Amino acid sequence: MPNDKIRIGIVGVGFGTQVHIPAFQSEGLEVVAVCSRHSDTAEDAAKRFDIPYAFTNYEEMMSMESIDAISIATPPSSHSSIVMSALEAGKHVLCEKPFASNQDEAWNMWQKAISTGLTAMVCHEFRFTSGRMRVKELLDENFLGQLHMVNVNLLTGPRDGFKPRPSTYRDNMDEGVGFLGALGSHYIDCLRHWFGEVSNVSGQIFTHFPDRLKNDLEIIQATSEDTFNFRLNFVNGGWASMVGSNVAGYGSGGQIEIYGREGTLVTPHSGIGFNPPPHGKILGAKPGSPGLAEISIPERLEPFSDDRDDRLMPFRLLTRQFVAGIRNGHSMTPNFYDGYKCQQILDAIRESSRTGRTVMIASDV
Repeated sequence: MPNDKIRIGIVGVGFGTQVHIPAFQSEGLEVVAVCSRHSDTAEDAAKRFDIPYAFTNYEEMMSMESIDAISIATPPSSHSSIVMSALEAGKHVLCEKPFASNQDEAWNMWQKAISTGLTAMVCHEFRFTSGRMRVKELLDENFLGQLHMVNVNLLTGPRDGFKPRPSTYRDNMDEGVGFLGALGSHYIDCLRHWFGEVSNVSGQIFTHFPDRLKNDLEIIQATSEDTFNFRLNFVNGGWASMVGSNVAGYGSGGQIEIYGREGTLVTPHSGIGFNPPPHGKILGAKPGSPGLAEISIPERLEPFSDDRDDRLMPFRLLTRQFVAGIRNGHSMTPNFYDGYKCQQILDAIRESSRTGRTVMIASDV
């Protein structure tokens, strides 16, 4: 379909309506159908965005010959079955992260994508924030020299004390979420993108505030983590550590510090939010510099602004990669291989927390 408009269906109307649908429509894709487990939410989304078809059964939606691609924005525990159905139906796939419930599912999804030859990508859109793209360029230009270490903090939380919030699927470890999967996965993808494959992992997960409200009355216990730490060793040398929490009262937000033999790079704290800003800021220094100084980010890495949601600018750039992949017959990065490798590391952190041991990461290609 070199010149035809790509027609896409969306499964999931939470993040799907916040970011996926607005991004696709802004980038010229034709959103043909939307699917939700509940007919009223599916129909409401279809009406809001002028989408012709609404479904409660994703397999029925995938049977439409007028759909070329499927975007999946559902809980992680459902990703595998929806991905497999979409690929079986001959649809290109864009799947949210965390990619899977475990690495076995992730492996099968990656292998299925390879066997079909369809374009299959994962929604690690923060690769496309301007600051992270510029850091990647600086690393490729050998700004740092040999990597020594990376320190990552992502600390945010309530400022008026913790109060039990309504329980959702995100509180259930079996759904494959938790703060490690929800936000840690983005940072793991970032570290792999910048520094290459990981050789081994150690880490811990914690649930400091498990109380949740069920039906506004009953207190139940969350099983998913709200806090984590990990250390990664890279195959090419150097290591990274990260501490993340969404219950760190008055937390300082997110920051990445990178130290090498010939330089230092820092993406400064992003305030109290979880996500890197679409138009970022970088500080850097070389030996002999008086201190860290701001490094300019070229305008080509900030092609536009989208004030509707901070995630829309990078997600729209991800969408452009997805479209290019479909038109050229490739799975552009971040693709299902990246999703699988990220899931390996997520699983290894949980295994390390459970056993107290360092976990080796298998090389698969």
